[in-house]
Amino acid sequence: MQPDEERVVHTTGRNNCGGRCIIHAHVRDGKIEKLTTDTPAAAGEGVPLCACVRGMNYHKTFLGEDRLRYPMKRVGPRGEGAFVRISWEEATDLIAREWVRIRDTYGPGSRYVNYATGISALISGSGLAKRLLKLDGGYLGYYNSYSTACITQSTRLMYGTCETGNHLADWLNSSLIILWGHNPAETKFDSETMYYLRRAKAKGIPIIVVDPRRSDTALALDAEWIPLRPATDAALLDAMAYVIVERGLQDQDFLDRCCLGFDKAHMPAGVDGGECCLSYLTGERDGQPKTPEWAEAITGVPADVIRSLAVRYATSKPAALIQGFGAQRHAYGEQSARGGILLACMTGNVGVQGGWACGNGLCTRHAWPDMPSLPNPYHREIPTYLWTEAILRGHEMTALDGVTGGEKLDSDIKMLVNLAGNCLINQHGDINRTSRILRDTSKCEFILCSDLFMTASARFADILLPGVSMFEGENITMPWQYGDFLGFNNQVIPPLYEGRFEYDWLSEVAQKIGLGPQFTQGRTLGQWLESCYNDLREKEPELPEYERFRADGIYRYQNNRPVIAFEQQRLDPERHPFPTPSGKVELFSPAIYRGTFREFMPAIPRYVDPPEGPGDPLRKTYPLQLIGWHTKRRCHSIHDNNQAMHRVDPQCLWMHPEDARARGIQDGQEVLVWNDRGRVRIPAKLTERMMAGVVAMSQGAWYAPDEDGTDRGGCINVLTSLRPTPYARGNGQHTNLVEVRAASNA
Repeated sequence: MQPDEERVVHTTGRNNCGGRCIIHAHVRDGKIEKLTTDTPAAAGEGVPLCACVRGMNYHKTFLGEDRLRYPMKRVGPRGEGAFVRISWEEATDLIAREWVRIRDTYGPGSRYVNYATGISALISGSGLAKRLLKLDGGYLGYYNSYSTACITQSTRLMYGTCETGNHLADWLNSSLIILWGHNPAETKFDSETMYYLRRAKAKGIPIIVVDPRRSDTALALDAEWIPLRPATDAALLDAMAYVIVERGLQDQDFLDRCCLGFDKAHMPAGVDGGECCLSYLTGERDGQPKTPEWAEAITGVPADVIRSLAVRYATSKPAALIQGFGAQRHAYGEQSARGGILLACMTGNVGVQGGWACGNGLCTRHAWPDMPSLPNPYHREIPTYLWTEAILRGHEMTALDGVTGGEKLDSDIKMLVNLAGNCLINQHGDINRTSRILRDTSKCEFILCSDLFMTASARFADILLPGVSMFEGENITMPWQYGDFLGFNNQVIPPLYEGRFEYDWLSEVAQKIGLGPQFTQGRTLGQWLESCYNDLREKEPELPEYERFRADGIYRYQNNRPVIAFEQQRLDPERHPFPTPSGKVELFSPAIYRGTFREFMPAIPRYVDPPEGPGDPLRKTYPLQLIGWHTKRRCHSIHDNNQAMHRVDPQCLWMHPEDARARGIQDGQEVLVWNDRGRVRIPAKLTERMMAGVVAMSQGAWYAPDEDGTDRGGCINVLTSLRPTPYARGNGQHTNLVEVRAASNA
């Protein structure tokens, strides 16, 4: 028999990776033989959406023998991974029964859909579960994300919007670019970021990277590297602001016209002028001027480097200080985000070509497709990082815990839905504490999971369902942060084994609880995709017909207007006020000053010594600061089951040689990393790309405890904290203290 001719199916990545790469699947005899990707020639004048090593390994990661094959129910203690096979009919019966029982016993607010990004496309299992719950009385919602809680909340607090970025081609108009905790070469933040940074470098624009670790981004761009101690970013920003004021380099006109709270003359009525930013910087308020020498003791950055950085940023006209998300995933992460915004305003880099307003930095030039929204009858929400607290003490949680939509919660979480996500265990903080909470079936009574593999999170399911990969179904993908395109996720092969997309089995659950017609509205998944796309075409008329878009797998927008964030506000803030209550950039926040969080959070950007930071007395016991980073071989925890990918960036503990010598540790030696929360055994990598006093472990490795409870997989969240940040109530998972010793001495 002659083999079938090769066919090429155009599709796109759909998980939570910024690349959103174009994938061409080459199929013969029903099997994917290879993947190819976008090219500059195919992209034309657009940015090439080229797959990295992760994208080129999607088929090897997702289509292996380790796939979940059929529905299962737990038979042993929760978390032990003991399951028996059941039919889809029995699975949906059990789900429907628990769905209704928990609603009727504890109320709709006892049901919760966990944060999950394994499917980051138009239609996801999490979104579909929420849709059904909305039709069935509601559920406890969440706000924030694990990625951007602090920077999002801080940007909205100061600017009133997260749309603070210029279009990225405008970086070519900058005279200086500072990447602050930003590592797009490894995170694949999106395809555009490194594309324009490389072009800026080729043009001769100086690039500086501020980071405790000399990242692949710093290497790729041959950038100047300024290392600093983790969680001290706000102190460095404060000292830069001090130098700018000391030398009279601030854009006083912009501060006077467009900002609230920089100095005494521009404070809100009824507030002591001494609360302003300037009084803090000069030390008038607390007796401590925020000099470079003050900051050096905190950050480890030499005072002369701080002065030089401040002057260069203030005098390079224009300049772009671009904040990544790493610095804001610290205790008091809000303050580093706010400090960057303060500097952008002080230097007049807001609303100008080649500048950058800092903060979240969104620049959305096109509408995105969406399913029709339904209201949630249960209006209360919690910060997404606090779901474990809502299992333990939800009925006690109030506005001080970040509860919105009501004064307090009326129930603990009793049902947890975790679909295509690993934040149930692996990506959440303090795994050992989280595990203890979830093992107690008297607390959260029902956990429903859908996944491709037996992940650490899947092991805690009561009902575990096999999902489908990006090659086994259809969807529509949108840019992650930047990009002017829309992608179609074409089905390449039939679902493996008994795998099903969530829409299919949730439709059956909906039917069994009497909500089938309301849930599906008589549509298949494909019909929903086409309907949502056609709705989008009313807003974006240049989009092609649906079938043309589907066949091509990608559409690159042609009409992309240049965007300079706050250009109109800068020119005429009276006619075009900022979207804040005051109409100005709120460097001083009346909302914090007069609100619930005043006790925990300063009203201005300023450094606050964090718990488990460099000034914590706990350093006598745990002297090393531990941070994580996003490795180039995983997208969060995706790909860790692909053993071939481990060679790309082996899981190890990065450590400065000076710290290793003090502990008798050799390069490549197994070490024990521990604190009061847990223990990890992992090889050490000695490198001067780490700041002394700091160790680092890439996040996303699969948790694999041995019989003694020591993790052998290199999962950083065994060691991270569940302590939320003070205002956003976000995750501060990069602020940790540990000790390290050779495993032979353990």
